Amino acid sequence: MKFILGTHVVNHIGKTDAPLFLSIRQLKKRKHKPFKQTGRVFVDSGGFSELSMFGKWETTPQEYAAELLRLKNHLGLEIEWASCQDWMVEPVMLKKTGLTIKEHQRRTVENYLLMLELMRGTGIDIIPVLQGQTVADYLDHIRLYSQLGIELKKLKTVGVGSVCRRENSQEVGDIIKALFNEGLSIHAFGVKKRGLVRYGDLLQSADSLAWSFGARYSQSHCETHQQSPTTKNCANCLDYALEWRDKLLRAYGSIT
Repeated sequence: MKFILGTHVVNHIGKTDAPLFLSIRQLKKRKHKPFKQTGRVFVDSGGFSELSMFGKWETTPQEYAAELLRLKNHLGLEIEWASCQDWMVEPVMLKKTGLTIKEHQRRTVENYLLMLELMRGTGIDIIPVLQGQTVADYLDHIRLYSQLGIELKKLKTVGVGSVCRRENSQEVGDIIKALFNEGLSIHAFGVKKRGLVRYGDLLQSADSLAWSFGARYSQSHCETHQQSPTTKNCANCLDYALEWRDKLLRAYGSIT
């Protein structure tokens, strides 16, 4: 399984060859300075933030596509893939939008199809995302993709959403196992360490920003800043992020 280090600090690009996962909401703040990229970059559409704040997508698919192209063509960012603008289905999100799981699933598929059209020929891959609360929900979403002409098991990467904020790793593990058995190459968004132990071997890739939350919560510093800290914690520090990543890779031999 490939582990992708999540970060909210755009300047981390070019300072490490570790693969990085960033939200488009952070990347679009970079206006003029070209990227000097040394590692692979993966892009999240920022859906949790948008739906949490507005109860809907304020950013149109056309605007999202234009921003991805600006990053690539004007700032030189090579994007391994970007997620579609999916609709999360956590209970708090359904309450925010006032819509059903099935409606969130339908809108996710429609966005994926539109983003494929908008990005055709650009060299930027868009990945579909599955949403659900139960195993049955996710399987229903696979069928909906299929009904609209998308056979997910034929794709290189399929994102799985609405799993990162669940405390029950066993429940998430059951979902991942069911999707793996469907023949999918799975990327899991925001997987916890316990999850990597239980079902990491079923994943193609996963990302996590847990290092930053952990540093902020525990007021921790990296080895460099422990002796002479310049900030309250290392929640924005690449050295801390890479130390955290190295510990993760050493602890779980199947992760690269």
